[in-house]
Amino acid sequence: MGELKKLVEEGKIKYIGLSEASTDTIRRAHAVHPITAVQMEWSLWTREIEPDIIPLCRELGIGIVPYSPLGRGFFGGKAITESVPADSFLAIQPRLQGENFDKNKIFYHRMEKLAQEKHECTSSQLALAWILHQGDDVVPIPGTTKIKNLESNISSFKVKLNKNDLKEIEDAVPISEVSGDRTTGAFVQCSWKFANTPTKS
Repeated sequence: MGELKKLVEEGKIKYIGLSEASTDTIRRAHAVHPITAVQMEWSLWTREIEPDIIPLCRELGIGIVPYSPLGRGFFGGKAITESVPADSFLAIQPRLQGENFDKNKIFYHRMEKLAQEKHECTSSQLALAWILHQGDDVVPIPGTTKIKNLESNISSFKVKLNKNDLKEIEDAVPISEVSGDRTTGAFVQCSWKFANTPTKS
């Protein structure tokens, strides 16, 4: 952080952000130089950061950048519930494999039904709208390689939700019923839960 602070002071970079950082790391880094944003996985079925990371970011005035806001593509469209490409990174995701996948499909279908019947949008737009409604300090970064999906994602801003809508959406994807870890074992070891940096000697 000290070196990054120097780069800001020299005008070589403007801001400093963190990714998959623990609360301890965020506090310590922010004490050296203000952190502008923290990038963390956050979606309807990955919400572990809500009890600690989100409140801390808001306490310190740090922006929140959720990656994989569509649940690693799960809420992106019906195709993924029918077949996960074997050569795709998605194929190694625990929640999209075997028995876990079979159990989790119900969450997509619930979201699709809510989106179509109540909000006149797609499941992906509803999932993005949910996270956009978590606060003005939240800027999700859904990934796509297709223009039509980009345009669909932008249209999520048109979906307006009230408190009852948000609860209904959350009830459609109860975290306690989600089957499987959010990512594979190797990547879990790199997650914020194991990201405390050692103190400087």
